Amino acid sequence: MSSRNTAEKVAEDYYDSTDADTFYERVWGGEDIHIGLYDEGLSIHDASRKTVELMATTLLTLNNDSRVLDLGSGYGGSARYLAKKYGCQVTCLNLSDVQNARNRSLCQEQGVSDKVSVLHGSFESIPCGAEEFDIVWSQDAFLHSGHKKTVLEEVNRVLKPGGELIFTDPMQSDDCPADVLQPVYDRLNLDSLGSFGFYKKHLEISGLTEENALPMTSQLRTHYSEVANELKGRYDQLTETISAEYMDRMLLGLQNWVSAADSGYLAWGVLHYVKPDV
Repeated sequence: MSSRNTAEKVAEDYYDSTDADTFYERVWGGEDIHIGLYDEGLSIHDASRKTVELMATTLLTLNNDSRVLDLGSGYGGSARYLAKKYGCQVTCLNLSDVQNARNRSLCQEQGVSDKVSVLHGSFESIPCGAEEFDIVWSQDAFLHSGHKKTVLEEVNRVLKPGGELIFTDPMQSDDCPADVLQPVYDRLNLDSLGSFGFYKKHLEISGLTEENALPMTSQLRTHYSEVANELKGRYDQLTETISAEYMDRMLLGLQNWVSAADSGYLAWGVLHYVKPDV
């Protein structure tokens, strides 16, 4: 099996599992399962929503005429926020059937099924036409690909001229020594993460230009620490619905991320690129 398919299969099987679905819904933030922006006293849920709000206001153009593609959309919290706040049409693309089913259900409950559609698929081969979207949006999902250059080429393909890419991703620092992130790589079945420099280089090769890059690595460290503390505090209660084996493995994985951040080996932030309007 190729590394591309192996990494995708690991992600798909993981997010489709009952333990993961319950954990992300009950502990990680519910609708928004990505890294948050923390002020003192903010919950994981509210901090995660702040990331969505910042990204939306960073875009140059976002209105009810916008067509948005959310890559690795999870439970669709960002898509529903964008549809309700800005009136835009959002297509969610995600590998997990379990997450996609919850996404569709939440869209129905919140009355935005006419504005949000949900597709099962890979961002390494986006099942959409060329120059179809005004905005490509992604939060903490590209790391799951073993072929990130292909993902960026696909993003360029589906973006209209003048379109915008905005995304976040847990990355390694540009000067990260070889092999120090092996515990993180092993968990994701990868041999590297992206970096600010990697994305800048390969997005520019794909034809996009950098509009803005906002490094906020401390937020990654805070988020993983907050999730770990929440899981520890509710461990006994959660054993009724999540296996102890899963929670123990998750706590170890979260600690690996925190330790790597403390060592200066990780990076995170909002990256914003624009496709030239030829």
